[in-house]
Amino acid sequence: MTDGTRHKEPRNTAGPAGRHTVVVGGGLAGVTAALALADAGVRVTLLEGRPRLGGLAFSFQRGELTVDNGQHVYLRCCTAYRWFLERIDGAALAPLQDRLDVPVLDATRPEGRRLGRLRRDALPVPLHLGRSLATYPHLSLAERARVGRAALALGALDLADPTLDAQDFGSWLTAHGQSARAVEALWDLVGVATLNAVAGDASLGLAAMVFKTGLLSGPGAADIGWARVPLGELHDRLARRALDSAGVRTEVRSRVTSVSTNENGGWSVQVPGETLQADAVVLAVPQREAYALLPTGALDAPERLLRIGSAPILNIHVVYDRKVLTRPFFAALGTPVQWVFDRTEASGLKDGQYLALSQSAAQDEIDAPVAELRERYLPELRRLLPHTRGAEVKDFFVTRERTATFAPAPGVGCLRPGARTNAPGLYLAGAWTATGWPATMESAVRSGVSAADAALSTLGRPRPRHLFAFEEAA
Repeated sequence: MTDGTRHKEPRNTAGPAGRHTVVVGGGLAGVTAALALADAGVRVTLLEGRPRLGGLAFSFQRGELTVDNGQHVYLRCCTAYRWFLERIDGAALAPLQDRLDVPVLDATRPEGRRLGRLRRDALPVPLHLGRSLATYPHLSLAERARVGRAALALGALDLADPTLDAQDFGSWLTAHGQSARAVEALWDLVGVATLNAVAGDASLGLAAMVFKTGLLSGPGAADIGWARVPLGELHDRLARRALDSAGVRTEVRSRVTSVSTNENGGWSVQVPGETLQADAVVLAVPQREAYALLPTGALDAPERLLRIGSAPILNIHVVYDRKVLTRPFFAALGTPVQWVFDRTEASGLKDGQYLALSQSAAQDEIDAPVAELRERYLPELRRLLPHTRGAEVKDFFVTRERTATFAPAPGVGCLRPGARTNAPGLYLAGAWTATGWPATMESAVRSGVSAADAALSTLGRPRPRHLFAFEEAA
């Protein structure tokens, strides 16, 4: 059910008697695991402590506005998240660009000469970015040449090499001739948004994965997609409908207090007022919550989960009385502003324009007062967007995700566990698990697939063929 009412008997009867899985957590990882298991004929109960699904990619109401807690995008190479969108019938609501095109404004340059673009041509890798790099105005000719050589060196790295995880990306860039300007205007422009860390704080292994997969795996791999509707429409409403259609019992406002083995060799999952019995359990919750719920012996070194740090993202929301931005989004240099998106239509705003600023790696600002942020960012928008100078600010507010992602620091790879635990029938899912990806929607969906696949193997159920179609498309 989708109204939060708890039923003592699960609605769905798919699968053999007794083959029941409880999924704890209703973010993208948990929803994916639940759908995958239900599609294979397993009886599934999904428990979520919040009053909604979607995890950290959700929407809320502010007066007449429907506001996303933060701006989320994905790339064409994110084949698992694309599968998820198709599975919930939401792909048309979050379309991809026909071809990568990122406007980049440099606030330090004179008006009229601020715009540069990162875009691709219809040519094979690596020629698809050649013309864009050769004409990118925010780097000197020598810097562009060195960027090209570094990109080729990055492409030659072996992502399976465990030593990459111990190195930081910033030092690698310096060793490969990248100036501070090149890091700011290109490597961090992309890396901060995808890794939620500046190059010097990021694992070389994760950074290499992002750039190799996003820029060098195929001509269209980095084409950008984003929701043209509120995230809640996708990750809550459509996800609930898909779960309901698959026969999943979905319970919100149901916070799990303990997970333990029972005398029959199965699992008991405790929520206030009810104990659920299951043959398998998927913990699809943040790492610290997983640590608190793990039975003794489930992981060899569970304290490693507590060593996986977190990184914040700050989002600044500004509503103007008129249109001030003509493009759907842009990235910025020479200013604290990182990425700006037009969310007017998606929010339901009828008059004026609503801009959302996405500020990743926001450790220094995540707790700043709203008044201080207003004083800092409104002048920056006036520098970048001339039309704001005569516009009235109708609303200004912020959303803060203090633990938005895991911190992609050097050494984090050896702390991330896989889907299987030492306890038969207990599995882990979440963007923080060992997917090989940074903390993205893609990583979350992949983790849900991995957990479901492991559970299906234990339960003796076949893999649904359509579930793994995205692996062939990768």
